[in-house]
Amino acid sequence: MTDLVFADELPAPGSDEAASKPLEPWVVMIVDDDVAVHQVTQLVMADFEFSGRRLQFLDAYSGVEARELLKSRTDIALILLDVVMETEHAGLDVARYIRDELKNNHVRIVLRTGQPGQAPEEHVIKTYDINDYKEKTELTKRKLITVFYAALRSYRDIMIIEQSRQALRRSIDAITRVYDSQNLRRFASAVLEQVTHLLGMDARALCASRVSAYAASNCEGHLKVLAATAEYSRLLVDDEISNLPPEVKTALDRALIDQCGYFDSHHFIGYYRSSTDNETLLYMQFSDPVDAQARELLEIFCANVAITYESLLLREEIQETQRSTVFILGEAVERRSKETGAHVRRVGEISALLAETSGMRAADVEFMRQASPLHDVGKIGIPDRVLNKPGKLDADEWEIMKTHARIGFELLSKSDKRILQLGAIIAHEHHERWDGAGYPRGLLGDQINIAGRIVALADVLDALVSGRCYKEAWEFDAALAYITEQAGKQFDPALVQQLFDKLEAVHEIYRRYPDS
Repeated sequence: MTDLVFADELPAPGSDEAASKPLEPWVVMIVDDDVAVHQVTQLVMADFEFSGRRLQFLDAYSGVEARELLKSRTDIALILLDVVMETEHAGLDVARYIRDELKNNHVRIVLRTGQPGQAPEEHVIKTYDINDYKEKTELTKRKLITVFYAALRSYRDIMIIEQSRQALRRSIDAITRVYDSQNLRRFASAVLEQVTHLLGMDARALCASRVSAYAASNCEGHLKVLAATAEYSRLLVDDEISNLPPEVKTALDRALIDQCGYFDSHHFIGYYRSSTDNETLLYMQFSDPVDAQARELLEIFCANVAITYESLLLREEIQETQRSTVFILGEAVERRSKETGAHVRRVGEISALLAETSGMRAADVEFMRQASPLHDVGKIGIPDRVLNKPGKLDADEWEIMKTHARIGFELLSKSDKRILQLGAIIAHEHHERWDGAGYPRGLLGDQINIAGRIVALADVLDALVSGRCYKEAWEFDAALAYITEQAGKQFDPALVQQLFDKLEAVHEIYRRYPDS
């Protein structure tokens, strides 16, 4: 599914400077009330270097000063700690403060004392969580260097383990968040966000996909941008990659031609071909060099991303087929009653809008959008002479017309699929009234399912402003006046208020789905 190779460095402005950037020094804290101890220690260790990193010293001349400094620093690797300062056990108190109160188990603590009788070595080593115990008289330059090597090597290894734990935690979290993405657009954005989080560094990234077996026909065979971080935010959604910066386009073209991904210290170009021949690219440029551990994490993460992407493609194709089938069925019913097919789409969008403003979860909002077009599916059981009568229905005809709510419910409730179950509720209850005077069961107020109340409002609004065989279309303001007058009677008053709060969004729906 995925092939990755380590490539020669891709040219990038500023990468040479980043590569030559000096490593951060090891931070060493000296806690001693003797100024000379600070001076001698720093003089002796001035040229010390370990793993390509020099030393940076912090000075504290009492236990109190040490505590204050430790509150604001989490990057200290080694503490050289005197025992006797403002009190006979000031240093021991600091050691206990570090481990017990600050919960800092990473920093290496070397106890130095000029009065070993005040703190016997065996007692101190056994009682306090320190890493070494030295008398000041025995700390020659050679032994001090040995202490520094041992302590810093230990600190480095501990931090590597801790970073690996954090990376694993971030990796699991990142994969979980990506798996939670509900569609390809959110999935792509989640990939970019979580890869940056995974590596714990700043990254500029772009995700593109060439979909040859899925999506709209005009996307087939064309590589278009799915998502981008802020660095590439100027790109329009679905923009062609020909509009990308030249170095990005060159990198992506190379991956497409070679059909594999590339790494260098400042770039990651991932190439993925799914089992259905969908090609996906991920381009990332890093502000700092990417080490071998980060590369390994990226490979593991992106392998999961590729699998998830393939699953989402299949899921979205199934969902799109389901949505299309629902709309086709809804439009077929509307066309039989000589009404425009745009009605079911507008009812779906208005219902989703009201569902969102009512506080429904995103998944439930989408279910409302897909199920509400089925509200009048029961009309397939209504005779043409009643369904398309140009004038007012008589009493018998009206009783026949009202049966479409029950017919729709019986038809849809036979399925155990969630959308059709919701569609059954909507079909059954969208002609109920808030005041209890509706049909078929005369439900009152909150007895009516929220889905039925929402579609009742959306359906009547669109029916009023649309032309029918038995009436002319109303002006939009006249329809709104009727809705206002019926708040608390025919309609849930809270939903009416939400509709008026979102009028601009409602007008946008009518601009997007006009009558043909």
